[in-house]
Amino acid sequence: MKALVTGGAGFIGSHLVDRLLQDGQSVIAFDNFSTGQRRFLENAQNHDQFDLIEGDLLDECQIESAMESVDFVWHLAANADVRFGTDQPRHDLEQNTLVTANVLEAMRKNDVRHIAFSSTGSVYGEASIIPTPEDCPMPIQTSLYGASKLACEGMISAYCEGFQMQAWIFRFVSILGERYTHGHIIDFYEKLRANPKRLHILGNGQQKKSYLYIHDCLDAMFTAVESATGFINILNLGTDEYVEVNDSVELITQHLQLNPKRTYAGGERGWIGDNPFIFLDCRRMRDLGWSPKCSIRDGILATLNWLQTNHWVFETRQ
Repeated sequence: MKALVTGGAGFIGSHLVDRLLQDGQSVIAFDNFSTGQRRFLENAQNHDQFDLIEGDLLDECQIESAMESVDFVWHLAANADVRFGTDQPRHDLEQNTLVTANVLEAMRKNDVRHIAFSSTGSVYGEASIIPTPEDCPMPIQTSLYGASKLACEGMISAYCEGFQMQAWIFRFVSILGERYTHGHIIDFYEKLRANPKRLHILGNGQQKKSYLYIHDCLDAMFTAVESATGFINILNLGTDEYVEVNDSVELITQHLQLNPKRTYAGGERGWIGDNPFIFLDCRRMRDLGWSPKCSIRDGILATLNWLQTNHWVFETRQ
């Protein structure tokens, strides 16, 4: 098996590359290093079954060439920070939707028929059903990020129907763990490093979020690819719990032995398009025999421990 991992130098992508190599597959990582880190691929680059292509998925010729002799595509490349969609309205369109169209067309031209795609729980907008199942009524989209990912899902489904491809579409909650570079934990930790006596929190701190540890995420994806046999398999990935942002802040500050004064921007949302309550129904994934091993609490602490010993990431992330 030869796998292509787009976004292969990113947080999830680099862990996936390591896992595929451990399983004996040949792996091509494709990344433009806008947010990915070469250090995340240090182990992979010592492996004779690994190739790295530094490229841009907006370059149709480059991705078409990279797709030659590939058996399976893990398409994880995307805009890594969802908060600034309204500041750069084309960014999510280009880095999520247009590159996905290019990946699918390169697959078609190279007769590659299998794709796993990292979508998002944000496609549910402000869902009317909590926990939210995959077949819930699709609400009005609240963010450019979620809208762009939903467009990707539509393109993938259409290619599966039109060209006999098979897809696994994963609607993630936020992922935690080692190599984490974007999200609330790194933001809070960076603020506390700069000023341990004060922490400013977007929104009112009462936003409810679910999180999943990186290795539980990988286990779920591999289980799904092995067990879900439909042409288009849409699966929520998350835990059966959630936390308030304030709970996460409390855990982080206790671990760091700090007691900062908290200030709040106010409002239900941390940013335009932020969903104040994300909690996914993962019974479809559970029915395949998967369940997470790591709690949200342990995932937060694992992430924080990694950040404490890898301060270099603050200097390199964008």
